[in-house]
Amino acid sequence: MKELVQNFTQQLRDAKKIADKAVVSQNINIKNIIVSGLGGSGIGGTILSELIADSCTVPVLINKDYFLPAFVNEETLVIISSYSGNTEETLNAMQQAIAKKAQIACVTSGGKILELARHHQLDFIEIPGGMPPRSCIGYSLLQLIKICVAKGFADKSLFDNLEKAIELLDRENGEIKTEAALIAKKIYNKFPLLYSVGNCEGVVVRFRQQINENGKILCGHHAFPEMNHNELVGWTTKNENLVVIAFHTSFDYARTTKRYEVCKPLFEKYSSGVIDITAKGQSKLEQFLYLINIGDWISCYIADLRGIDPVEVKVIDHLKAELAKF
Repeated sequence: MKELVQNFTQQLRDAKKIADKAVVSQNINIKNIIVSGLGGSGIGGTILSELIADSCTVPVLINKDYFLPAFVNEETLVIISSYSGNTEETLNAMQQAIAKKAQIACVTSGGKILELARHHQLDFIEIPGGMPPRSCIGYSLLQLIKICVAKGFADKSLFDNLEKAIELLDRENGEIKTEAALIAKKIYNKFPLLYSVGNCEGVVVRFRQQINENGKILCGHHAFPEMNHNELVGWTTKNENLVVIAFHTSFDYARTTKRYEVCKPLFEKYSSGVIDITAKGQSKLEQFLYLINIGDWISCYIADLRGIDPVEVKVIDHLKAELAKF
């Protein structure tokens, strides 16, 4: 897993080459977009929706279930994102999209989804297979961006920002790993509670998933300002097992940042500590990729400190085996 994280920028370069060669059909009166996918394949859709929120002119919905909403029709773009191509929930959603005559584009490395895409002559972008899906966020996210750019729902400048993001991550690699190792030591034996301060909740969810899968520990997450209207009231008891980690970007709204500043002393009072991680870079894409990378490193170092294999997912394998009997 460490080798895969270390090669993140090379993955981004390779993903860009795949995107450059991909052929995506024109926008035919698309009125809404659904990105359907789960786990390491699906989180790219959430991050995409936040990246293009200020430029996309139609609603974007993220679907993480077997079924599509009733409104899906010929004017819906359904993006199917499944790394393996065999995710059963996503496959079921794809079959519904076909039945509803939606416009479909697929991002996958193979499996039944690629077979269906070819059979029905749908748009698809094939990415390299054989790796844990969670380690391939670069491959999947870049193709989601490609589809939205090709359809006119995202600005082509995202790809210019990608080059700057790669340069940033290569330049900061040593410092990122050093900071990640220090943070991992503070949280590996605690319950991390993760907060996004503003508009990067998808990146925080990605971080939680990596801590779950690579570090094999539970953690929670919430987002400002929403947590001010519910979870904040739960901060009433000292719990040394809790540690707060907050992700910040330069795009956070000033009043949301103020909300966090008011709440931080409360977190410090009732937890074992608060860790602030501030993204580097100029564009939203640069900052998101920076936070993804440091989060991935933290999760790997947690696995090291706990003496476990970050790659294995035996519990998920067991679940799939039992479902296969059903």
